[in-house]
Parts: sequence; structure tokens; C-alpha cells
Amino acid sequence: MNATAALDATDTDTSTSRAASEFERERVPESELKGPSAFWGMYAGEHTAGTEFMIGPLFVAWGASAAGLVFGLFLGNLLAVLTWRYLTAVIACDERLTLYYKMEKIAGRNLVAIYNLANGLLFCFLAGSMITVSATAVGPLFPAGAIEMPTFDSTMPTGPAWIVSCIVIGAAMTLVALKGYGVIAQMGHYAAPWMFFVFLACACVTLGKLDTLDVWQLLTPPPGTEQKISFLGIVFFSWFCNAAMHIGMADLSVLRFARKPTAGWASASGMFLGHYVAWICAALLLVYWVRAHGVDPTKGKDPGTMVDDAVGWAGLICVIIAGWTTANPTIYRAGLAFQGMLPGISRTTATLMAGALCIAAGIFPAFAMNLLSFVGLYGTVLAPVGAIIVVDHFLAERLGIPRDPAEHAGSTFNVNVLLAWLIPVAVALYCYQVHHVFASYLPLPCALACGFLYYLLSKWSSGRATAART
Repeated sequence: MNATAALDATDTDTSTSRAASEFERERVPESELKGPSAFWGMYAGEHTAGTEFMIGPLFVAWGASAAGLVFGLFLGNLLAVLTWRYLTAVIACDERLTLYYKMEKIAGRNLVAIYNLANGLLFCFLAGSMITVSATAVGPLFPAGAIEMPTFDSTMPTGPAWIVSCIVIGAAMTLVALKGYGVIAQMGHYAAPWMFFVFLACACVTLGKLDTLDVWQLLTPPPGTEQKISFLGIVFFSWFCNAAMHIGMADLSVLRFARKPTAGWASASGMFLGHYVAWICAALLLVYWVRAHGVDPTKGKDPGTMVDDAVGWAGLICVIIAGWTTANPTIYRAGLAFQGMLPGISRTTATLMAGALCIAAGIFPAFAMNLLSFVGLYGTVLAPVGAIIVVDHFLAERLGIPRDPAEHAGSTFNVNVLLAWLIPVAVALYCYQVHHVFASYLPLPCALACGFLYYLLSKWSSGRATAART
């Protein structure tokens, strides 16, 4: 398969035939490496997604300022792209291993099983929120009231019709994830440009209905609005809403297929088309419903109804497909995590397990309706492990600590990794729960503390081992 096989329609059969062998426990061979176009489409499709229809309105509900949305999102997304390019992509192209197999070399199989469980579950909850968003597009297809749509304060399933919608959509997403990385990248490549234009169309229609082009004024909260997220909060949210993927190194599993680390720049297609333009376009949808229909911004309006009102059928299809293009690689990553935890099962079985959990999570709107907090917490739990990989890859030899210590020592449980991971996470979760620190402020200090602790503990244990031998 040549470098661009994932995007070439004539190579679909080849990609499908490779789906059963995704090189989960070996380096990706040279013959399977892909050119940059395989990643531009994937990132654009994954991050121009159904959840953008939820996150944009949530900014409005939280009283975000116009300056925060225009300038804060730009800065935060730029920092995210730089993290992908100069950390994740470099390590991925050097190691060419999945996150889970690389961590096994550092932490040992038994400890990685615990990490893989946390990783897989959190990815399933994230993909579940995408199923929730896609399911809101089903409501307008039926008579009013046939399917009760959730609001920002919904936590439980709204009824049997809602549950059936989530199951059908989630099953379709899982089937695509079963096809492997090549098909996932191909789907994102073809869907992303169209979805982006639907987001733009929604914004243009909304501006027309409000009879103004003054986007700044529309994005400015009315006087007296409680501001639950600051400019700095928006910067950190947009930087670390995908913390598990970049600084947490989950995207080692996809960027290991890249020929060069410059493939990391492909994340810009997702950050600036999806996490910048699409978020602002989606925010304008709720602004319209607040101003024209008197909707309470703290309760919001479901994405399906808003998009259907703006652009009709094209919008409803976009909401469904946008959820697919994000959930597909997320379910794929979760399947790899479960396979890393249970190496005896096939990737197909692991992906089916992940898909079932995603559907179960999607039925409950609580995850999607609390995305601004959830993504920060899931980054806080998963990102610190990426700091251990950074230390192992870039600094271990310079600092005099062993690389891939569990592999060389024949260990199945590296206590240094466990302590370095859990201590900062425990402190961070305490700060969130007790002192109500905004969740997106926590991944960076948590990761830095984890990396530093890992170095200290590794240095100490290496010194003890040397002393014992002498």
C-alpha cells in the first residue's frame, strides 16, 4: 500500500484487508507509512465534529466574552497545534508504536492494564457524547414531541425513542471503527470539507436572520451575564480539550503511520476549522435562539433543532456525520486501549467492546451537556502519562535514567510510574472538587509534576540498584 492509500478510493480494498493487522505490538513497517494528506483529512474530520455544535453554545451559556472567543480560541488552538507538531508527532515517528505498547515498555504490562482501562473508559465517554449530539439530529425527522430532545441540564435518557436513536447511530459508528485506521482517515478526508461549509452556512443564515454582520456585538454577552469562563480559561480549554491526544500521547497510535513529524501540522486543520471557526459558528446559533425565541441560554437548545432551523436537511445530515467522523477514531483508540489491557483478544472484539460502552454512555446526555468540564478532567487524568513518555524519549539518557525501564528489567509493574501518575492526579482532582478550579487549568501542571516526579523516582531507584550491585 503506497503512502496515500488511506485516501485513495482505489485502495479501499487494500485498506480493508489490512484492518485485521494494525501493528498493535510492533513498529509500523516502512511500506505502511502514509503521506501528510492522510492526516489533514482525518484531523479536519475528527475535530470539525458533532461536539462543536455543543461546545459553541456552551460558551454562550457560560458567558464567554467576544474577545475570549475571537482571540482566546486562536491562541489556545495555536498552542495545541504546536504541541502536536513538536512533541506528539516527533515521538510517534521515532517510536512508531501505539501509546499502549510504548507505555508497556516503560510501566510494565500489569500497570498499563490499569492505565488502558482508564484510557479506554474515558475515550468511550467522549465518543458517547458524540453519539448524543448526533442523535439530536433524529428528532426533527419525526413529528414534534415524538423524540424528546435533551437540554443543557439533562442527565438521563429522555425516553425509549431517544435510546433507540442512540443505539442505531452508535452501532453505525462502531462498524466504521472496525475497518481500521485507513478507512477512518478516508471517511474524514471526504466528509470534512462539506461539514465545514455547513457550519459556515449556519452562521451566514443566522446573521441574515438577525439582520447584522456585527459578529463581535452578537458574541458579547448582555450586561449582567454571569461569566463562568474567562479569557485565560478559553485559552486553556482550547489548548487542553484534546490534552489526552497530544500531550497525553494518545495520537502516537495514529501519527505512528506518518512518514515525517511534519504530519503534526495536520492538526491545524482540526483546530482552526473545527475548534475555532466551527465553535464560533455554533455559538451564533444559540445567540439567535436566545434573541429571537427567548431561549434561556443556561438551558440551551439541542443542536439538531437549531441546525435544522438554519439549513434544513443538509444540517441534520451534517450533525450525524460530524458525530461519526469524531467518534470513529475515538472508538478506534478505545479499542486499542482495551486490546492493550487484554492482549489475548482481537482488535475486532476490543473495538466492539468499546462501541458498546460508547453507546451506553451516549444514551445518557450528562456527558455531552458537561463537555466544558468533562474534557478538562479526562485530560487531567490521561495527559500526565504523556509526560512520562516525553521524559523517557527526550531526557532519559541525558538525565541518567534508563529508557523503557520495564522492558529492560523484565518488570510487569513499575511503581515509579504509578506514583508519578497518581499523586499529581489526586492533587488535581482535589483542587477541582474542593476548590472548584476550572478543569482545563489542571492538565498542564499535572503533566509537569508527573514528569518531574517520574525523573526523581527513577533516579532514586537507579541509585539504589547501583548501590546494591556494588
